[in-house]
Amino acid sequence: MAKEKRTAIEPTREQDYPEWYQQVIKAADLAENSPVRGCMVIKPWGYSLWENIQGALDKMFKDTGHTNAYFPLFIPVSYLEKEAEHVEGFAKECAVVTHSRLELNSEGKLVPASPLDEPLIVRPTSETIIGEMYSRWVQSYRDLPILINQWANVVRWEMRTRLFLRTAEFLWQEGHTAHASEEEARQETQRMLRVYEDFAVNYMAMPVICGRKTEGEKFPGAVDTYCIEAMMQDRKALQAGTSHFLGQNFARASNIKYLSEAGKEEYAWTTSWGVSTRLIGGMIMTHSDDDGLVLPPKLAPLHIVILPILHKDDQKQSVMQYCQQLCSELQGLKYAGRDLKVKIDSRDMRGGEKTWSWIKKGVPLRIEVGPRDIASDTLFVARRDNGQKQSIPRAEFIAKAADILDDIQAQLLSRAKAYRDANTKQIDTKEDFYAFFTPKNERKPEIHGGFAVANYDGSAEVEDMLRKDLKVTVRCIPLDGGAPTGKCIFTGNEGKYRAVFAKSY
Repeated sequence: MAKEKRTAIEPTREQDYPEWYQQVIKAADLAENSPVRGCMVIKPWGYSLWENIQGALDKMFKDTGHTNAYFPLFIPVSYLEKEAEHVEGFAKECAVVTHSRLELNSEGKLVPASPLDEPLIVRPTSETIIGEMYSRWVQSYRDLPILINQWANVVRWEMRTRLFLRTAEFLWQEGHTAHASEEEARQETQRMLRVYEDFAVNYMAMPVICGRKTEGEKFPGAVDTYCIEAMMQDRKALQAGTSHFLGQNFARASNIKYLSEAGKEEYAWTTSWGVSTRLIGGMIMTHSDDDGLVLPPKLAPLHIVILPILHKDDQKQSVMQYCQQLCSELQGLKYAGRDLKVKIDSRDMRGGEKTWSWIKKGVPLRIEVGPRDIASDTLFVARRDNGQKQSIPRAEFIAKAADILDDIQAQLLSRAKAYRDANTKQIDTKEDFYAFFTPKNERKPEIHGGFAVANYDGSAEVEDMLRKDLKVTVRCIPLDGGAPTGKCIFTGNEGKYRAVFAKSY
């Protein structure tokens, strides 16, 4: 009987996917739980990923005409009350500040001392406070459009948390725009959705479906919510970004009015859109394997790590000199619009331990350099995406380094797309639908399900039934998915949509 292959991450994805995910984060040193319940500490390697995400997206936002600003962390509760549906959607998740200072009591403990005149909400999202400011800034059609983005943290009081995917506090960006016409606001909503799609596909190497949310799944207070949905390796969906057409709902609530060219007072049309540190969770679950993190080169904090092989003291100096010269030459190159990031790992530790530490961190390329490599002027190069190892002449590697990284980026996207497509199924009967989402072995529910594409009549009753029976939701109505091809498989009514269904995070 063949010996079972050991992996760096235990349990494996098939054995226990949720625990595998946590262990990948731990092994890569990305983040850990904080002393504050439900919150996380993002460690340097994880925060470098967020910085690279920020850098790429920030440029994309500015290239589409947006500028950055900052708005308060605290929102008066009266502001949320202005928009009933909005506050109802977030009420259970709000963190509330009721006092302004602390004092010592008779037992020597700090206790809240001064009640606020009005409670303050720690922002769960900023529509209401930004709407208040826009109402002050907008008087005429000449003041529109306003195209502003904010990089910030928000708080949603989640009870069941998971690093990056769902925490009480998380980092994100939220764009908020105001326009003089419905058409312009709708165009903005679609434009930003496609920016997210572009980023997910071309930077994260994560294929996504662009679609519209159903009435039951849309953002509280929005007219329409659009999203990008990705498939993780346990075949669940991850909502990776959203873009909302808010109509005039928030403009009416915040009194954002302008004088039109015709001299008539009108309410503005607004949008909001955002992505968060959840993208890091999506990146982990899309690409990583049973040996740890796998990173798309365009977002990797480090592209290449050089590992000197230092067995004999009399060879150390020549090996290090060679590595330093190689590092200097590589650092002079560009990749994907930024400097190629290269590091020499000269830590005093066993070679195998050192190698595995970088495998688990997901660095795209590793180079080992020893006396024999120097003698032949070759480099022993290993790829993280497929484990391929080969000796490459030094000059050839330097010339092709960016191309190799591009190939890794392309292969990750191709692999993720092939996985998603293989686990997406057109389903034509309710019985087949239920079978698709039901584990074959309840005692050991293997990874099952995926994306089901089915005709659906749009009714809330069907959505409620699927949530209750299967924990399945309508992920979206694809923008490029075509018209329904028959009757609703759940009710027999006329099909209204050809929707994508899945279990989700």
